[in-house]
Amino acid sequence: MRLETRIRSFGMGLMASKGFLQLKRNSARLRRKLSGQPSALHYFHQVDDPYSFLAAQHLQALEADYNLTLRSHLVSCDDKAYQGDAQRFALWAYNDAKSIAQFYGEALPAPQNSESTEELKLPSGDQTEIANKLLAPFADTPDFAEQALAISRSLWQGDKLSLPSSRTDSSATVLKKNNELLERLGHYRGGAFYFEGEWFWGVDRIHLLRKRLSEEGFAKHQTNGAQRDNLALKALKVTANSASNVTLEYFPSLRSPYTAIGHQQVADLIQRSGVQLTLRPVMPMLMRGIPAPREKQQYIIMDCAREARAKNIAFGNFVDPFGEPVKRAFALYPGALKLDRGLEFIGEYLTACFAQGIDIDSEDGLKTVVKKAGLDWHALHEEAAKYDWQNVLEENLQTMLGAGLWGVPSFRVSGGSKKGSFSCWGQDRIWRVEHEICLRSSNN
Repeated sequence: MRLETRIRSFGMGLMASKGFLQLKRNSARLRRKLSGQPSALHYFHQVDDPYSFLAAQHLQALEADYNLTLRSHLVSCDDKAYQGDAQRFALWAYNDAKSIAQFYGEALPAPQNSESTEELKLPSGDQTEIANKLLAPFADTPDFAEQALAISRSLWQGDKLSLPSSRTDSSATVLKKNNELLERLGHYRGGAFYFEGEWFWGVDRIHLLRKRLSEEGFAKHQTNGAQRDNLALKALKVTANSASNVTLEYFPSLRSPYTAIGHQQVADLIQRSGVQLTLRPVMPMLMRGIPAPREKQQYIIMDCAREARAKNIAFGNFVDPFGEPVKRAFALYPGALKLDRGLEFIGEYLTACFAQGIDIDSEDGLKTVVKKAGLDWHALHEEAAKYDWQNVLEENLQTMLGAGLWGVPSFRVSGGSKKGSFSCWGQDRIWRVEHEICLRSSNN
């Protein structure tokens, strides 16, 4: 294993460890005690962020369920470097939040001046500025949750907001102070919760936040908190092999921790549903020049490790495949696909990199992956030599970008009893993919 691979892998393993998480918790708790402050849950809200609109709907329930002060902070848009693809981010975020909103609470309002989500007219800068001015006086007050929802709802609906002439404008000061606090605590985006060393971004992580608060003794009642249902509505589950008329395009990568912890769940869904799979792996984001600042990389690794522990998925024994190891593996992928073992090859490679610590930087390590995927090393090389793997990956990438997505794992569902297609991104959306497959399947 090359030295650079060993160093990166060690750093990733450290950040994914329980010990590192506990160190961050203990350090934050110590700093808080030394400052003489009581324990508090911090929430960061961005008025023009659809995820913040969903998260704000849970604030009052959190206050009601826990003996803990909730501190609400108004922040502004995160830096474009954290958005991955700044040109696609806003539309993707709106469509994604809209597709899950009804499951978590109130549906996301549709802008009145937009005929379709493909032509979405986002809140204007002027209206967002007025919304911040209206909400700033309520930051860190008992009325914040109610006001945040009302103002954000009006903003997303396209209502014309106006500021009373008597209102004192404190928004610039509030935003500056809270943006600095967000950065100082180590995060970069609104719609996020922070509690003593640990971040929980978006509604998808509220159940884990509740679990921690309950474990630390803040729950007012023994049976509340972590036991609350994560979804307001029940997502449909596949109950029979009934989706042969539905197509699932799956866009994984070979250096994606989120793909690694979600891959087996995807494979199980494919087997249970009978959906027609089109496998479209793509090059890792960093190897495509998509930036990921240090704070974002650390959150991703720690969040993946937390998700893996919650779902009892092996994760954390890393050999980072960045660079040449990924390219060597992808050179073999078309052969594995032709031999009908593409999904298994990707799964075994991800497991080797993120859970088993197999040295995929060596030929022996790659041979181990190939064998575990049920392939013959020589037969695979012979078949793979017939294809230009770079063209295969480039075609997959363009298909993914055409669906308005740029990260992995991504999914597109089409066919069945519905027209058009449904696209989404992330291992957090596998349940939503299953729901969509059910809606389109012959049993629905």
